[in-house]
Amino acid sequence: MTTTTTDIPPEASALRRVDEMLGKLSERLGTQFSASSVFSDPVERDGITIVPVASVRFGLGGGGGEDREKHQDGAGAGAGGTVTPIGYIELKDGRSRYVPLVHPARMAALTAAAVLAGLAILRPLLAPRPTNRLRRRS
Repeated sequence: MTTTTTDIPPEASALRRVDEMLGKLSERLGTQFSASSVFSDPVERDGITIVPVASVRFGLGGGGGEDREKHQDGAGAGAGGTVTPIGYIELKDGRSRYVPLVHPARMAALTAAAVLAGLAILRPLLAPRPTNRLRRRS
């Protein structure tokens, strides 16, 4: 007579809880982040149709652990995301074109980086050269 036991180790139950939490989070995020989050409702005026476009980024993670000495285990999961407008699609006279939005903070950072790079390149050329004050007498 053989008997099989189905004792599940505690770490397996913690991992199963993490998997379940991540599954629920991804389902919720999947319903919230869809094509309607990226492409908004078109706006039409004076024969021109504008379709706003956004960038959607999100991430999720989780973990679990246990302390066998204290007979404790735990698991947790979390998620976050952003939606950022990046441009629009213009539909006019049967033609379409994508027009990107210029983000002011990014442009300021790019300008500052270009100025700093220019100064770093020009600094050795513009620095005064030291003169040799000590001359050898022969």
